[in-house]
Amino acid sequence: MRIVADANVLIRAVVGDDKHQAHLAMEALRLADEIAISLPAFCEFVWVLEQRYQRSRASVAAAIFTLISDRRVACDRSAVDAGLAMMHAGGDFADGVIAFEGRRLGGEVLITFDRQAAKLIAAQGGAVELLG
Repeated sequence: MRIVADANVLIRAVVGDDKHQAHLAMEALRLADEIAISLPAFCEFVWVLEQRYQRSRASVAAAIFTLISDRRVACDRSAVDAGLAMMHAGGDFADGVIAFEGRRLGGEVLITFDRQAAKLIAAQGGAVELLG
């Protein structure tokens, strides 16, 4: 079966804090022929692991790398890599995805109020304008 994995399924498989749901999640992922993971699911996955479960960036990045290394996982690898690059630079995964997707959609300059995101995106060669 080809499945779309919701962030909560991925989180349960990684965290395992609810044994029953963790078992169901892991079994569904194990049995899948293909696992599609959307960008919003990755963003939610990162946010929940960092905020709710207080996982380190390194731990979250390792979990993402494990997911995308599975040959059955279908995802926008370039956008995920942009999110991981932003994390490794000290920023938020979602900010990297947003900047990448915006450029791919034809945007030339990211506008933001987020000083840290602006600094990191500029450091990575992206055009950015800090508002305010």
